[in-house]
Amino acid sequence: MRAPLDSFPVTRDDAGVGRLAGTVARLRREIDEARAAADGRALVELAKGVLVERLRCGPAEAAGQLALLADRAGTTQLELAVEIINEVSGDVLTALPAPPDEPHTTAAVRLRTAESGVLHANDTEAVAQSLFAHALAPLGATAVAIWSAGADSSLTLVGHAGFAPGEAHRWRYVPPGVPTPARRALTERDAVWIADLTGSGLPSIGAGLPGRVAVPAGTGGRITGVLEICWPTVLAPQSLSVHKQVEALAELSAATLDSTAPAALPDHAGQAPSELADLADGLLDPAFVLGPEVSPDGTITDFRVHHVNSRFVDIAGRPRAAVAGKSLLEAYPLAAAEGDLFDKIEHVHATGEPFRAEHMSLAALVDEVPLTVTAAVSITRHGVLVLVVWRVQDEAARLANLLQHAQRLGRVGGFEEEQQTGRIVWNSQLYALYGRAPGTDPVPLAEIAAHAHPDDVPALNGFVQNVLGDHRHASAAFRLQRPDGVTRHVRVIAEPVLDTRGTLLAVRGAYQDVSAQHWTEVALSATQDQLAITAQEAAERNRLTLQLQQVIMPPTHPTIDAFGLHVAVRYRPAEQEELVGGDWYDAVVLPSKQVLVSVGDIAGHGIQGATGMVVLRNALRGLAATGAGPAQLLTWLNLVTHHLTDNIFATAICGLYDPDTRVLRWARAGHLPPVLIRNGQGDLLPMLRGVMLGALAESFYEEGEVLLEAGDTLLLYTDGLVERRDVPLDECLEHLCEAVREPRSSLDDLLDHLLAHSESNTDDDTCVVGVQLR
Repeated sequence: MRAPLDSFPVTRDDAGVGRLAGTVARLRREIDEARAAADGRALVELAKGVLVERLRCGPAEAAGQLALLADRAGTTQLELAVEIINEVSGDVLTALPAPPDEPHTTAAVRLRTAESGVLHANDTEAVAQSLFAHALAPLGATAVAIWSAGADSSLTLVGHAGFAPGEAHRWRYVPPGVPTPARRALTERDAVWIADLTGSGLPSIGAGLPGRVAVPAGTGGRITGVLEICWPTVLAPQSLSVHKQVEALAELSAATLDSTAPAALPDHAGQAPSELADLADGLLDPAFVLGPEVSPDGTITDFRVHHVNSRFVDIAGRPRAAVAGKSLLEAYPLAAAEGDLFDKIEHVHATGEPFRAEHMSLAALVDEVPLTVTAAVSITRHGVLVLVVWRVQDEAARLANLLQHAQRLGRVGGFEEEQQTGRIVWNSQLYALYGRAPGTDPVPLAEIAAHAHPDDVPALNGFVQNVLGDHRHASAAFRLQRPDGVTRHVRVIAEPVLDTRGTLLAVRGAYQDVSAQHWTEVALSATQDQLAITAQEAAERNRLTLQLQQVIMPPTHPTIDAFGLHVAVRYRPAEQEELVGGDWYDAVVLPSKQVLVSVGDIAGHGIQGATGMVVLRNALRGLAATGAGPAQLLTWLNLVTHHLTDNIFATAICGLYDPDTRVLRWARAGHLPPVLIRNGQGDLLPMLRGVMLGALAESFYEEGEVLLEAGDTLLLYTDGLVERRDVPLDECLEHLCEAVREPRSSLDDLLDHLLAHSESNTDDDTCVVGVQLR
């Protein structure tokens, strides 16, 4: 059995150790009391200075007045000094409410004492100790860390209190990319409150302290660090007063962090530091240096261009002098759009986290016309300045890609033959035209007649002789007979490439599949041949026009099933043959994997309406290959209608569906709005602004968006489906919305029902396109 401690005799050495420990504890208390008294004296002296200024008296009289007022108020001189400071300061600490369980006077003294300690501290370590002792410990916190944010978005522990020395040493540096509460506060530029650090999955200093808050600290819109406070237990929701106190303490720590950062430029019209200007001038890409412009309340209003390097190329075509010295929003006002260049620069300046993007849209105004280019952009912070570097995407590559899509849509295939080596190069479209697999042997131009209809061989032999024998540019039309038995009407064009002595080096040329145009020309020619004065000949012309329309616009378009989208079409010509109109529709998957859906109505009937319909439908399909949005496509189509057709006017709806976002963007040109069927309810989409095609040389078209949900159906239609002579148009549209509420087994069943039960009495063409997301 162990003897009780008091049974052992106390030696002289033990007594000496005890006395020494007591002395150390007493001295530590005295140091803490002296430190607290020093902080209190600083506040009292500051209050005396206020009384000297207000009472126009000397320091001794001010000290007497302070003592007299404190005695009459029944409070201490320190508490009275804090009240005087709060009254004249007007800063954020004055407005902070006290916690419910703490008197306002006590909270004010505590915060002012913490502020005094921070301002008199000579480094961030002392700042952390002062904040912890005077402001955070009374809130129940057990540790605090002050992080400094590096230019590469790394974090360095520059001050701490309440952590074990080994713990602080292990967390002295956090490299970029490590997700911590401080990193989240830096990135989100807002306070991050975490009730339980263990459940958040975020590593940080003091893993055994679950309650956590990280607050960004900075001035002038630039975040220089983060204040992180720890509690020993799971953190309950805190009151508004605690939130305000934490934010004020973060602002106090920012003053010390900012003192180690580069000084702000004294003049917004000044020059960038020579080192940064030299760095920008040494880059091979366009670059400029920006400095922040800060309002009196500390927020950033704009950035000033302090330096432009010699490689700078303005996207609006302006010289360097037109950009240097201007503000960013003055030079590029369109950059202010949400998520655009200004937002990226502001984020980099605030957090120090670099931004890089390989493909970013940059917008500028050229003669009041918006111009957008795609560029690779890099944004980095250097002190209080920001370096912006961009490289506009190679226009040659973009044009080559656009040309490839245009050739595919136009069914054009190119070739080149080298005479000395016999090497033949075909593009993919030519392989498809010939019905051959890519990589198989191309057909030499000299053997072209072997793949043509026998009746076309003489003409092709003359074509080959003109190019290869006489070295002349030539063209020919023939019927290509493919191995799969398909016959295509083709036009071939070729030109010789000669050296200075007239020797044939190569032959370049192109094939174009003109089958569709051929049959259209045949149908139109047949129609025109039947034109005559008599009624019989006029009726024949109308029948042929109807046949042409049915060839180009069949009653049921082949359905599209792609990316979960089902597109079905119904088309009904006018009942009277002489009223054959120009209703048209289209539904096609574009090279960008977007789905184009469109409906239009040409004003007028007969040949003019049918041919106008062909022009606009094919023009819209070709323009859609550029990747432009619906509003831009209608703007271009309006130019085609106004300048390239003869007195054609039309209405149209154009939509582009993006399968990645399930968003359908659409625009209208004087057409009736689509109907969205969702959860058994049919509603008209907004009446977007846009005049009919061909009415004006220049028109503006508004663009809308619809986020499609599973089961949604969108109806695009022409007026022949709903319009009645004796009923207002609004009532006709309401009747359509009511008609679609009745559930149907399928999209095709719905379209058949709408055509069968249409109450329209205008004897006009009827077209309806259904788009359903499964």
